[in-house]
Amino acid sequence: MSTAAKTGTEPGTDQITSFTFGELLSSRTVIGQTLKELGETHDNLWVLTPDIGATLVEFRDAYPDRFVDVGLSEQACVGIAAGLANEGNIPVVSGMLPFLSMRALEQVRSDICYPNLPVKIVGTHGGLVGNGGSTHYAVEDLGLMTSLVNMTVTSIGDPLMVGEVLRQSMSMTGPLYIRLAVGKKDKVVYEPGSVTVEIGKGITAREGTDLTLFAHGETVSQALDAADILGAEHGINARVVDMFTLKPIDEDLILRCAEETGRFVVVEDHLAYGGLASQMADVIADRGIRLDGFRRLGIPQVFAGFGEDTELRDKHGYGLQATVDAALAVTGGRPAESESTGDIA
Repeated sequence: MSTAAKTGTEPGTDQITSFTFGELLSSRTVIGQTLKELGETHDNLWVLTPDIGATLVEFRDAYPDRFVDVGLSEQACVGIAAGLANEGNIPVVSGMLPFLSMRALEQVRSDICYPNLPVKIVGTHGGLVGNGGSTHYAVEDLGLMTSLVNMTVTSIGDPLMVGEVLRQSMSMTGPLYIRLAVGKKDKVVYEPGSVTVEIGKGITAREGTDLTLFAHGETVSQALDAADILGAEHGINARVVDMFTLKPIDEDLILRCAEETGRFVVVEDHLAYGGLASQMADVIADRGIRLDGFRRLGIPQVFAGFGEDTELRDKHGYGLQATVDAALAVTGGRPAESESTGDIA
């Protein structure tokens, strides 16, 4: 497993960056800056894109011989990345996830996952974001990617975490999928240096005893807002877990939250079945974990259409109010009577 790192720190130092908690920051900018930085220390790092390279100019200008824009051809982009990895390089493919996850699925499976190559797929438009319509939303991608042998799957909400995950991924021997939203105006969720980021481990973003809200990507911020409302208006102490790695999932954290809170609500900007909730349900069933309540919130079996992200979440039943309502449902609208209600069969 990759070495853990604190968010918001410069590599090799304890220097905190100037980004401020709660402010908006572009994940795409972080990606561009981090790849340029990594290019200095990894002369086998290549960056490839299917005509989505506007934020990769820093790497392109610094290392033009290791930058490839293939044009609008995701399959070719993934295939070239696989060839480079076979020659001992570390390729990063950056593009839009609706197309990288589906149009190039066969190449990802057969060219990258089958030989277990260290190709990183980093992309935007995960979930109902960007107002591009159903063809431009990646809503099935996590179900597809978590099903692939050897693939590590992440979904990141805090832009500062993207850089940390990319740095850690340089030592990974297999493929990695990094899911982002639009990547232009992302909220800095964590105080810089306040949490440890480790691929394969969830982050407890907020402590609580009455239930646990599990989220990933954009919905982490929403879950934190819901926890604030639950505490202020209902006296319910909600824990929030950022399960940014969906595969391998942090089974020990799921078990601990079950023992300590006993009630789960999972909210995600993905189809309700096939994403994080399904990954967690498998763990709960396989390990015989008993819960006093479980709710999943996500996109129903519809093509969602056009709209702003918060509007679409509300429309399809996994917005902020729906998250609060689900928490009230699993707790009966009141704090838990005991500190631990979860159990193991």
